[in-house]
Amino acid sequence: MPRYLDPKNDLTFKRIFGEHKHLCMSLLNSMLPLSVPVVSIEYLQAELTPEILGKKNSIVDVRCKDKNGRQFIVEMQMYWDQSFNQRVLFNASKAYVKQLPKGDDYTVLQPVYTLAFVNKIFEPNKPEEYYHHYKIVNIKDTGKQIEGLEFVFIELPKFKPSSKGERKLHDLWLDFLNIEENTNVVSPDLLAEAHTREALDYLETGAYTEAEMDAYEKYWDIVRTESARLAVAFADGEIKGEAKEKINTAKKLLKKGMSIEDISDITGLSKEQIQQI
Repeated sequence: MPRYLDPKNDLTFKRIFGEHKHLCMSLLNSMLPLSVPVVSIEYLQAELTPEILGKKNSIVDVRCKDKNGRQFIVEMQMYWDQSFNQRVLFNASKAYVKQLPKGDDYTVLQPVYTLAFVNKIFEPNKPEEYYHHYKIVNIKDTGKQIEGLEFVFIELPKFKPSSKGERKLHDLWLDFLNIEENTNVVSPDLLAEAHTREALDYLETGAYTEAEMDAYEKYWDIVRTESARLAVAFADGEIKGEAKEKINTAKKLLKKGMSIEDISDITGLSKEQIQQI
C-alpha cells in the first residue's frame, strides 16, 4: 500500500504544479473564476522578491502565463501573518508592471491572477466561507470593474469534502491538497479522476531520493520555526495591548480623582506603576 507525503510541502507542491503543466492548468481552471479557460501555459521565473533565510514568505511557488498573456501566481502558505496581503499585492503588482517594456502602450498589459492556498484559518468569524475572491470594483456598482489584478485566497482547513453526487475538480483538488503526511488510504474519487490520480503518484514516498527527503524535512523545520516565532509575536502583542489598555484606564480614573489603591484593584496595576503614569 503506498504511503503519501504532504502536498502542501514546498518540494511536493512544486513537483506537481511547477513541473507538470497539465496539472497546473487543471488546478487554475478549477479554482479561478475565469471567463476563458487556460488551455496552455509556460512557466516563468517564480522568485519575484529576494529569498530571506528562514522565511518562505518571500517566495512565489509557481508562476506562469497562458497563450493570451494572462499571468498566474500560485502559492501555498503554511501560516498567516499581517504582512501576507501586502506581499501578495506587491508580487502581483510587480508581475503586472514587468509586462510593459519601455515605450510600449498600456493596452498590451494582461491580467494577473493570484491563487493562494493558506493552511491556516484567517477569518474565524466566517466558518463556512473558505473561498475569498477579490478584484477592483466600483463600490456603488460592483458590476463595474477595473481589470488587471484579481486574487483568490482559499482557507484549506475550512474545506469539508462532500460525498453527495459527482464531485467536481474544484473539490477534488482541495481534497487532494488536504492530504496529510503518512496517509495511505485516500478517497476513491481521487483515484478515479485522471489528474488527481497522477498527482498522487508524485506524492508517493518512493518517488523521492534521500536528498529530496532531507529537503522535504528541512522545509517542515522552517515552517515550525516560523510558526513558533509568529505565535510568540502574537502573544507579545496581546500582552502589550492589554497593558496599554490598563494604563489608559488608570489615566482616566486618576483624572476623576480616584485613589491609587482603588485604581490598582480595578486595573491590576501595582501602586508603583500607577504612580509613574
